[in-house]
Amino acid sequence: MSVTSSPAMVSTELRRGALGVGFIIFFVVSAASPFSVLAGGFPIGMMLGNGAGTPVLIGLVLTVLLIFSVGYTTMARYVTNAGGFYAFSARGLGGIAGGAAAGLAVFAYNILQIGLYGMFGGVAAGTMSAVFDLHLPWWLYSLMAMGSIAFLGYRQIDLSAKVLCVIVMVEYLVILVLNVAILSSGGDSGVNFDSFQPQHVFSGAPSVGLLFCFAAFIGFEATTIYGEEAKNPRRDIPLATYSAILLIGCFYAVSIWSMIIGVGVDKIVPTLYALEDPTTLIYGLSDHYVGPEMTQLIRVLFLVGIYAGLVAFHNSAARYFYAIGRDGLLPRILGTTHPVHQSPHLGSLLQTLIAAAAVMIFAAFGGDPILQLFAWFSSLAALSLILLMAITSLAVLRYFRRHPELDVGPWRSKILPAFSSLALLSMLVIAIMHFDVLTGSSQLLSYGLCILIALALAAGGVLAMRLRQSSPEQFQQLGSHRL
Repeated sequence: MSVTSSPAMVSTELRRGALGVGFIIFFVVSAASPFSVLAGGFPIGMMLGNGAGTPVLIGLVLTVLLIFSVGYTTMARYVTNAGGFYAFSARGLGGIAGGAAAGLAVFAYNILQIGLYGMFGGVAAGTMSAVFDLHLPWWLYSLMAMGSIAFLGYRQIDLSAKVLCVIVMVEYLVILVLNVAILSSGGDSGVNFDSFQPQHVFSGAPSVGLLFCFAAFIGFEATTIYGEEAKNPRRDIPLATYSAILLIGCFYAVSIWSMIIGVGVDKIVPTLYALEDPTTLIYGLSDHYVGPEMTQLIRVLFLVGIYAGLVAFHNSAARYFYAIGRDGLLPRILGTTHPVHQSPHLGSLLQTLIAAAAVMIFAAFGGDPILQLFAWFSSLAALSLILLMAITSLAVLRYFRRHPELDVGPWRSKILPAFSSLALLSMLVIAIMHFDVLTGSSQLLSYGLCILIALALAAGGVLAMRLRQSSPEQFQQLGSHRL
């Protein structure tokens, strides 16, 4: 019996029917964090990648992710589980592979969350100093954000969704205003489509730019994590996934193209190199095309956007702890939910404690919150998620091969999942080859960080083997909890 009739007893169910398509999309879009990506990630990506040709790379990544999503959402119709990648891998490739994916997923979402706390603290310290002349250490801002996010994670899921809904709508509205202002004025040299010309697309280092573009989409995959809380998961999850990818991809492509028009196709890379901090590019554009009042608003929204991403990824990490604990890979107490809010409150608490410890240790050693904590951990998380997506595509192939009675067509069950797996594995190889560029650190440190991915996979596999030995029946059911 999975749901108890008395609040005094242990609850193991998430809050059913709490999220519609709109709220799930807001969770995903806020995880992609428009301002932190457009102001923080893409300027560095354009500088180190292919400059003005970046919009084409966004379109290429968008296409790959849409292809991946075909098999991903098709399998989501038959595996509705808060474990996401873990559940898909377990049902498609078996318990050991599922355990390995579980270890990697927990690792990826937690280090991504920790990295974002670094960015939040660094940006908050800079913003509060510039706007309000208030000077406090970065880690204090991180801890304050952590406390409020822990409260939201402890409460009902729709409370977090309502907070994100407001934040995301304001973010998109302000960026749209800036886009319109740039394009309506003609930008630096008139509105043109030179960014889409081959000489710009293949200039610089397109492979590096491609990795930054992929990192900008991180979070879209979280739609399946909310399947157990969706009103109609068989309909809502595919619709939310495709809608989120298209919304994120098209919005990024248009916004980056507008920023390039605003600076000038031939000037964008020299301008970025000339800036002491490339992430201030959007402030200069706002000052020039709208006014200083808009720039002050953007400074604040940049910070708020990172906060929105923290809320979304906190919920993802908490649900992975919950799903893996419920299945017995981690202590079962993590697989319980709050008797009133039906939230994975213990998974939320564990994620907060891990993040707090990591932030304080990093602060104690005097590390840079953005250039080190965020750059290292977010890049490592991106690498982990590319691998998880490739594994998931293979799981889709195997799952439908083992279940021919489901009568899923070859495009959705074989051809497109196989293509996405090959494309993602190719991207993974490129990412490893250029990982020192992504992290901004030495090759020795970069490859040392990559070893952590192998350790996370191994740890998850060991947990699965222990469960197989102690409880074979439960091992066979890994990832099978569904509505």
